[in-house]
Amino acid sequence: MAEWWDRHQVPLYVAAIVLGGLVGSLAPAVAPTLTVAINPVLALLLFATFLGVPLIEVARSFRDLRFLGTVLIVNFVVAPLVVFGLSRFVADDRGLLLGVLLVLLTPCIDYVIVFTGLAGGAKARLLAAAPLLMLLQIVLLPVYLLLFAGGDAVELIEIEPFVEAFLILIVAPLAAAAIIQSVARRHRAGRVIEVVMAAAMVPLMMLTLAVVIGSQIAAVGGQAVALLRVVPLYVAFLAVMLFVGLTAGRMARLDVPATRAVAFSGSTRNSLVVLPLALALPASLAIAPLAVVTQTLVELIGMVIFVRLVPSLTRTRAVPSPSSSANLAPARWAPWNIHR
Repeated sequence: MAEWWDRHQVPLYVAAIVLGGLVGSLAPAVAPTLTVAINPVLALLLFATFLGVPLIEVARSFRDLRFLGTVLIVNFVVAPLVVFGLSRFVADDRGLLLGVLLVLLTPCIDYVIVFTGLAGGAKARLLAAAPLLMLLQIVLLPVYLLLFAGGDAVELIEIEPFVEAFLILIVAPLAAAAIIQSVARRHRAGRVIEVVMAAAMVPLMMLTLAVVIGSQIAAVGGQAVALLRVVPLYVAFLAVMLFVGLTAGRMARLDVPATRAVAFSGSTRNSLVVLPLALALPASLAIAPLAVVTQTLVELIGMVIFVRLVPSLTRTRAVPSPSSSANLAPARWAPWNIHR
């Protein structure tokens, strides 16, 4: 069964998106329940992902300065320039402007690792970069908002959602995975858990997609006309940042898995983390959280496409740097390794 759904993972993800959309549209009353379920489901998905990454490989990845530098430049130098240009198209609507800026200026630190793994990217190296990505976006988001939206926008930012998301979605699943990996070296039960969670990756991703889409689709549908303005901006961001990530990886002479990881990191945003920030905005800016949610819907569909597209665009092996090649540890078997 695991082999079957691994071979058909993309159609299954599309089916999960459609199912979530139907449930959320036909039974909007379930949206609050599904919203509450997002973090637990996502944490379980990330636990399964981290369990398939030997933690010694993550430790080695901290020494890959070329990869870390490339990820940081793509996310905090190039991406803000792209975001500034795209945000000018909604500069006349402050709610849409703040929603677009909040979501596009904050790089993803959670399910990007999952999608990177599904595409055969260097998920361990991206996991090692997650703390830096989180810290820098907390520090730099107010700076970018000051430059792009004015000083009053900075007063609306709170740090608590960032800290809470980092603890729930990164620290807790990572600690649990470390414990299971330690147990697996001595006891069969730990090894069984590793095998079961590896086989459950595709269903867990389907569940995550369905829950996120189902929880948000009704709210977005109620403001569909106004939100149509931001959809082309989000699609353009995905396309531009995919090109930027792949080009940056090649210019930095990263290997293929690392180049894929840079492309996914530059393209995915921290929508589930910044959504509480958008929800805390004044009622006059009520469309801002819906703009954030719209980006989530566009991005999830884009990621399903990227899982197939990015490997096809990076089949020719880039020249590996000495540091990055030395940091690659033998990968365990997992369903997402089929693209390597």
